[in-house]
Amino acid sequence: MKLGASNTEYVNARVRSRRAKLFGDEDYRKLVRMGPSGIARFMEESEYEREINELGARFSGVDLIEYALNRNLAKHFQDLLEWSEGRIEDLIGRYLRKFDVWNLKTIIRGIYTDTPGDQIRTDLIRAGELDDRTLDRLLEVDTIEDAIEILEGTVYYEPLGDGLEEFEETGALVPLENALDREFYEHLLDDLGRPQEGPEAKYVEFLQAEIDFRNARNALRLARSGADLDPAAYYIEGGVLFEQDELSRLVTDYDELVDHIAENKRYGDRLSGALRRLREADSLIQFEHALDAALLQYSDTLSSIYPVSVSAVLSYILAKEREVENIRAIARGREVGLDESEIEEELVIL
Repeated sequence: MKLGASNTEYVNARVRSRRAKLFGDEDYRKLVRMGPSGIARFMEESEYEREINELGARFSGVDLIEYALNRNLAKHFQDLLEWSEGRIEDLIGRYLRKFDVWNLKTIIRGIYTDTPGDQIRTDLIRAGELDDRTLDRLLEVDTIEDAIEILEGTVYYEPLGDGLEEFEETGALVPLENALDREFYEHLLDDLGRPQEGPEAKYVEFLQAEIDFRNARNALRLARSGADLDPAAYYIEGGVLFEQDELSRLVTDYDELVDHIAENKRYGDRLSGALRRLREADSLIQFEHALDAALLQYSDTLSSIYPVSVSAVLSYILAKEREVENIRAIARGREVGLDESEIEEELVIL
């Protein structure tokens, strides 16, 4: 943990400038009417100009969009660390380890489905702590066991090793992916304690909300997968919404699960719109998009309480991720011929 004075005001000023340039809902409505080349031209007239120009000689179509999105996302989040000092740098840095988890999940899924390394590489977001050399080595192996061996000496080696036996027994990736989630989320709150007020209290509250929504997402996925796996066995500690033994019961009744979220004073009082979308969701993907929108809304609420705080930075991180995921969904949807209404169902819009 890094101590010392934080330059929170400076970081937040830079973040406000970046956030003002994010795409809005009207931009997404324009993009869904465009093909991949039109989307790339639209991006070239925005914050993505540098990436589109630098990559345009080597890639085209959806590949160009994918590489530009991921490179831009990594650059913006690396900038956050370069701008920050002291305590705020530590808090941002530990949160950005989520991209190590993203990358490892992406690589493991790619190995599992025999996807070529070059195709997996497109989806990597190099904004975490794992260096390029390690990621490149992981793209060269053919088995999940070999990938885990490359990670020896990192914090991910032991959790993945523990999940390997269950993966081999079931053939499902859930044990490995959950091991990564647990490693990330359960250590986010290390040494933070439970402050009752002030900016750091809102940071902890945000992390607890993300853990709560991750538990809800994972439990519902397991319940609908048909796999013989107990959701309670994949519970992530640190949230406030669920007790471990509640999950197995709640995921068998969708309405009761949503009621449980709504009845919690912390979320029910602040997420009326998001909870309405949860109730209206008629598929797992819609439920997950509604959860993403709820977390975005919740992070915005917390950051408004302390506008100059790390909570405002985390709110920006989520908003930037949302932008990248929405553009990616539009480009991929247009590539495979989805109509505008089908693509809009894939977007996270507040």
